Amino acid sequence: MNEPLITVLMPAYNAGKYIAEAIESVLRQSFTAFELLIVDDGSSDDTVDVIRSFTDERIILLSQSHGGVSKALNTGLQKARGKYVARFDSDDLCYEHRLQRQFSFLETHPEYVVVGSDADYMLENGEHLFHFNCIAHSHEEISAKLYFYCPFIHSGVMYRRDDVLKAGSYSLHAHNFEDYYLWVQLARCGKFCNLPEPLIRVRFNPASVTIDERWRGARFRKLKRNAIHLGSISREEGEEIRSIILKQDVSRIKQGAYYALCAKKFLTDNYQPRRARSFAVNAFRINPLRFDNYALWLVSFLPRTFIQWLHHKTPNKL
Repeated sequence: MNEPLITVLMPAYNAGKYIAEAIESVLRQSFTAFELLIVDDGSSDDTVDVIRSFTDERIILLSQSHGGVSKALNTGLQKARGKYVARFDSDDLCYEHRLQRQFSFLETHPEYVVVGSDADYMLENGEHLFHFNCIAHSHEEISAKLYFYCPFIHSGVMYRRDDVLKAGSYSLHAHNFEDYYLWVQLARCGKFCNLPEPLIRVRFNPASVTIDERWRGARFRKLKRNAIHLGSISREEGEEIRSIILKQDVSRIKQGAYYALCAKKFLTDNYQPRRARSFAVNAFRINPLRFDNYALWLVSFLPRTFIQWLHHKTPNKL
């Protein structure tokens, strides 16, 4: 295979249920000068077997003992051969022109270091959940909001590999926000952009859904906020963050978080109050002491205009 222009970097951990679809969506890209570098992070399911069932020579598999997503990404960055790296998750899907759109942008805008995009979100079963417009698109908009909102969908970005390596790659201490922390480090390297079109489909599923940070607690939010605003994080702070996450990343809590998040999206982004109520009911059955789940159920009976107003008054903010 000739030297690839793009490395599609996909970390994978126990992703056997979805990874075949993710790989197929990459192989169907209209832009073909890429390598798909998959870093298996010590999976204990059939992830590796599924990957090896593909015979496309552009697929490269690396394996390591389980060390977390940052370690897997850093392993991939060291081995990547592409000038550009397209991040991608093992349970998401790429639209056919994703690589071409982002490659063309970076090639014609050398002052930019990262380009992302809007996205479509789907339920665990692949059903459409909602369309997501990024919080900011232009460099000026992103810069103004960088220290308040994470500006990119990590699975949908393409960046210049050399710039990320110079910035120190992914922090091993910024657990659950290693991408956001990287964007802060990259802010001095060049400009940012989000293309105003969906280039990926992001899958919500209980195993990988990001728990609402209000569930994480005030200490987690403070540690994260300090790391983003100061642009630094210590090993000790990273260990404290990790301990908070480990206490919460259990099946029951993540399943409840999945139902609660879907209920919220069926109210605020894809108004279907009956479906929102069914997800909220599942959420408080799993976590009966989380009163915000009951609040979601109650809010679903309010007028749509009031729900939209309430949503805009309380956006997700660091």
